[in-house]
Amino acid sequence: MKDYSLPDDCATCAMSSKINNLCACPGKLSRWFDSNAQGLAPLFPRLLLAYEFGEAGLEKLNGDNWFADLSFPFPLNLLPADVSWTLATGLEIIAPVALVLGLATRFFSVALMLLTVVAIAAVHWPAEWHGLAELWKGYAITDQGYGNYKLPLMYLLMLSSLLLSGSGRLSVDFRLKSLSIADKTSHNQR
Repeated sequence: MKDYSLPDDCATCAMSSKINNLCACPGKLSRWFDSNAQGLAPLFPRLLLAYEFGEAGLEKLNGDNWFADLSFPFPLNLLPADVSWTLATGLEIIAPVALVLGLATRFFSVALMLLTVVAIAAVHWPAEWHGLAELWKGYAITDQGYGNYKLPLMYLLMLSSLLLSGSGRLSVDFRLKSLSIADKTSHNQR
């Protein structure tokens, strides 16, 4: 069998080595992201959702109760408007802090999902619609009389991803889980 390899000092070999290094770069970058940056993916929706819900909570905390003018879906329509206002404000103040910290992320994701579904039904959904084409017009940021449920729907999708994936490595949840696993491991070795 003939040896077709080029000598090490050949210019073609130097170029080939550079090309191999360049081609290996995406793989190295991908491996780095796989091992080091996994905690970043859930961090961004956590921070965005914390900002959005926190801003809404602060507006409610410093504003007037406008829940009395809404018709909430059953069974929430059984609660007095003041109670609903206090519950929504409290959740929109506490949950953002927990999301930033990554503390009880799945619990607060579910709580905020429920709050968002109620908000869609009571505030963002059109009062009347006569078909899917008309309802689709409500997939907007501004209300032109067709509803405006685009942002709440995006919030639901982000909250769903946090519910399914958890808060990621950059979170109190991850640290608590790591400590719990380490404690169980050390306890089992005794």
